[in-house]
Amino acid sequence: MIVSLMQIIIEIPDVGSIKDKRRIVNSIKERLYKRFHVSAAEVDLQDSLSFAQIGCALVSNAKNFGESVLNKALAMVEEEPVRIYDVSIYSEEF
Repeated sequence: MIVSLMQIIIEIPDVGSIKDKRRIVNSIKERLYKRFHVSAAEVDLQDSLSFAQIGCALVSNAKNFGESVLNKALAMVEEEPVRIYDVSIYSEEF
């Protein structure tokens, strides 16, 4: 079993409240799930107004498949009105 993981730190410019930030982050998480069937959660920086850290996971039987799906998911996030601050993608075998 291969678990592929992605961690993204995004900057959300021009956000006026935590409520606006959560709306944007929840929209990203929902579209990641609907489009790529990955589990996604806001894992850190919940109290920051302009930054969010999103973690994604996908279980598969091949490292190449899992990482290619996460790279496509990253491309989708890059199309959002956010700035990508940091990204890491890697896989673990269990």
